[in-house]
Amino acid sequence: MDTLYLVAVLPPEPVFSQIWALKQEVHHLTGSRNAVRLPPHITLIPPIRQPDEFEAKCAAVLTDFAATQAAFTVGLQDFAWFGSRTLFVHVSEAAALKAFHAALTDWCAAHLPEVPREKRPFTPHLTLATRDLPAAQVPELRQLFSARSYAATFPVQTLTLFRHDGRQWQPRATIALLEPNKSQA
Repeated sequence: MDTLYLVAVLPPEPVFSQIWALKQEVHHLTGSRNAVRLPPHITLIPPIRQPDEFEAKCAAVLTDFAATQAAFTVGLQDFAWFGSRTLFVHVSEAAALKAFHAALTDWCAAHLPEVPREKRPFTPHLTLATRDLPAAQVPELRQLFSARSYAATFPVQTLTLFRHDGRQWQPRATIALLEPNKSQA
């Protein structure tokens, strides 16, 4: 059976712990568990099933890609919803991230054709609760998070390849981007 893989950006501290605390709060309020099965992240390549050999090839391709990409900054601002079942932290300063994602998508099309092109537009976000969020608790959660504000910025200096072990997502490779002042290879 093929294994699930995904590629994501993880925020560094202190943003990582702030978002993790929000995910835990939603979990304790609602019992929603899906979002706490993965650390705070922005998905770049959604989960795909691939044979085990994919991992080494993907890590190599991502390493080559990262060597062409300078680190950049992402801004976060407040909360939003996809429909009525997914609560997330909104990425407010997304231009650099969207350009990075587009470059990654093009790179994968040329060097890692196993990764299909997304049919949906790329909407960067950090999920706090999804899918298993009890419908009866959504109105209260909407009210709670509409009354809150949150803002942060963080540097994107790495991307991470995750592999699902059958129970949870495990980071398998963390790949550094170029420092912002370095020229591209």
